[in-house]
Amino acid sequence: MTKNTRFSPEVRERAVRLLQEHEREHASQWAAIKSIAGKIGCNPETLRSWLRQAERDAGQRPGLTTDEQARLKALERENKELRRANEILRKASAYFAQAELDRRGT
Repeated sequence: MTKNTRFSPEVRERAVRLLQEHEREHASQWAAIKSIAGKIGCNPETLRSWLRQAERDAGQRPGLTTDEQARLKALERENKELRRANEILRKASAYFAQAELDRRGT
């Protein structure tokens, strides 16, 4: 059984900030992640992914920032909708072209 808990952006930011501030007090980054994740009640892997995203947003790690991911998602959604609209227009055009040929033939 999985637990589906959404954490607010404030909690995420605080957890990442805590991790960054207290990372040196632990033997490894993973030890710090496990310690802080237990305190805030999230899975350590979840906290690790929040940290990686914060690093990407700060330019410390390669990859798409949160804003770039949102823009990419919006563009992909728009692209999908435009493809769907083009397909509808293509089919409508073929339908009306066939109707015009049928009308001329009778």
